[in-house]
Amino acid sequence: MNSLTTYEDNLAYSKSLRFGTQAFIGGKFVNSLSGKTFETVSPISGKVIASVAETDKEDVDLAVAAARKAFDTGVWRNMAPARRKAIMLKWADLMEKNARELALLDVLDMGKPIKDALTIDLPGSVNCYRWYAEAIDKIYDEICPSDPGRMVLVMREPLGVVACVVPWNFPMMMTSWKVAPALITGNSIILKPAEQSPLSAIRIAELAAEAGIPEGVFNVLPGYGPTTGQALGRHPDVDCIAFTGSTEVGKLFMKYSAESNMKAVNLECGGKSPHIIMSDAPDVNAAATAAAWAVFFNQGQACNAGTRLLVEASVKDQVLEKIVSIGQSITVGDPLDPASQMGAVVDDTQMNRILGYIDDGKAAGAKIVLGGERRREESGGFYIAPTVFDGVDNGMRIAQEEIFGPVMSTISFKDTDEAIRIANDTVYGLYAAVWTKDINKAFKVVRGVRAGAVNVNTYSGGDITTPFGGFKQSGQGRDKSLHAMEKYTALKASCIVLS
Repeated sequence: MNSLTTYEDNLAYSKSLRFGTQAFIGGKFVNSLSGKTFETVSPISGKVIASVAETDKEDVDLAVAAARKAFDTGVWRNMAPARRKAIMLKWADLMEKNARELALLDVLDMGKPIKDALTIDLPGSVNCYRWYAEAIDKIYDEICPSDPGRMVLVMREPLGVVACVVPWNFPMMMTSWKVAPALITGNSIILKPAEQSPLSAIRIAELAAEAGIPEGVFNVLPGYGPTTGQALGRHPDVDCIAFTGSTEVGKLFMKYSAESNMKAVNLECGGKSPHIIMSDAPDVNAAATAAAWAVFFNQGQACNAGTRLLVEASVKDQVLEKIVSIGQSITVGDPLDPASQMGAVVDDTQMNRILGYIDDGKAAGAKIVLGGERRREESGGFYIAPTVFDGVDNGMRIAQEEIFGPVMSTISFKDTDEAIRIANDTVYGLYAAVWTKDINKAFKVVRGVRAGAVNVNTYSGGDITTPFGGFKQSGQGRDKSLHAMEKYTALKASCIVLS
């Protein structure tokens, strides 16, 4: 990956970027049929970056027709696995070659620090495409242990047209988690990026064509959720929706499926993840450091952020002291500056939403021990200080609702049973962690907490080989790992009678 450069270099390079602004349908960049555009605004400064094609139902119809044609002709799904692998690997190579440009597009669009975009998001995304490319020719079908007079085959076949609807918090990475496994299993893809962050998606479409992905196999539709997103959800010729975003919108996609063609719906939705620190944690300071960055990383805009800190009463003061110290030392700055550790939240709507939750927490009686205010207002951008509440009751809104910002709620507990009870007292079940030396306590929490991942003595456990997804209203289906391929395929059985 490209090495980090100075703020001045990044600023100059960002000003020289050419922004793709059109939809990508059937292998061609096109304007929306209506000719309408929408403005994408940089949270760094509050200024308009570009005007992007605003697609709608008619554009969805065109993209679905192109994707269906590509699927039905078999130009991709019937291509030899080795050839598909080579194209996917070339696509990944092109992303790596253009890493700095892609990273800066996401920085400008959603405000994450350039250091994170270039050292975490881009390498993770490229690795995702490569990992799934290498899996193309390593997944076998099955033969059932049936009667000797019969040969029963069980095959996995692609679903058809898959619409990937991704969020703005990790534009490149969330795209890779959906698109890579859906493509390698032979599907045609329609990608709808979030309206707040469409620029990198448009650029990777250009790289897809350069890599040799056939026309119609990969399409990109910038647009709004209530129009483009809903049209994809209701379209009778879309076979699957793969969505990451809020639980509220996830439920809408389930409704759209029921009201149209019962398309498969795979959801990775909200979270209010408990980060549990026991008094016998192997290193309380290490646990506190992990807890801080589990909330402040990416400005708290992560579905698995550990926003509920559950800490045993006897070590609460020590843990909070360390977290506050870390929060005070964090540089909230221009995302183009490699020295910035936190950047801007995605837009003014999100900033005001977060500040509203902070006000609500104070009104409910929780105590702010760090932050709670807007930062860098003079820049015109949307920055919020790392914020920590103490004295939070798990029934408060700040403990129950997904804030999606750098806001931590601290809740005390007395023993393991109470920690598990509080951890499960939420509609979500995406992620959790526990810090303890006692293997019995650890397994009790792992077994007892209803979440898709429960880590021990770490928060950010797992790589591309580890399935990611949730229980309850955090969704269904899994991203990452070989398990992700299951949601983009259907089982077909074939019984052959032998003479």
